[in-house]
Amino acid sequence: MEKEHQIFGIRAIIEAIQAGATVDKVYIQKEASSELMKDLMKVMKRGNINFSYVPVEKLNRLTPNNHQGAVATISPISFFDLESLIESVIENGKKPLFLILDQISDARNFGAIIRTAECTGVNGIIVQKAGSAPVNGDTVKTSAGAVFNIPICKVEHIKDAIFLLQASGIKTVAATEKTDQNIYDINLNEPVAIIMGSEDRGVNPSVLKIVDEKAKLPMFGTIGSLNVSVACGAFLYEAVRQRS
Repeated sequence: MEKEHQIFGIRAIIEAIQAGATVDKVYIQKEASSELMKDLMKVMKRGNINFSYVPVEKLNRLTPNNHQGAVATISPISFFDLESLIESVIENGKKPLFLILDQISDARNFGAIIRTAECTGVNGIIVQKAGSAPVNGDTVKTSAGAVFNIPICKVEHIKDAIFLLQASGIKTVAATEKTDQNIYDINLNEPVAIIMGSEDRGVNPSVLKIVDEKAKLPMFGTIGSLNVSVACGAFLYEAVRQRS
């Protein structure tokens, strides 16, 4: 974690959240229970800040300073409002192409996907606040700086984002092996949002129930799946091919 993208100390983190800083995630020492820590927990819950409990050794690796049992990561970018972004893309006469990442947790995968999305003309990337990879130094580096060139929206729930996209006339297509439909048989030459699932379990079953279409990539080897950033690239470049 780059030091310019972190805050350490309970009081400093509380003040950052209350000041409206883009706090991506807070790491809390296990079993920490001071009154000040309780205040931090209340502030985080009010602000719906993503946090996790970790051993003190993890915090000590993040910073050599007196962290008091709490270290926060600060995003180097500002996040966009999804509804406003959808309206802007449609008003500009563009054929919308959005990318939804359903709790992809690896920062390097996230960065690689951002880079490909920027190269393929994606209008915006949508991630869920809880369970998603942070925008940190690894993300910025792996994206080759593309993270600064493409709008990223954080939402409370992926399903709410899908409903909003569908209500705006944008078809939702989930990448999943749980279908007989091939990606090359799906029409991507229309307003569309492609949904990629997490590294370990793919797209959430509850999300699969509400999408418009499901599609998979043909697989001919003995390995049953691709790295999510590679699969995402294949989906996005099929959209580019159809739209060209």
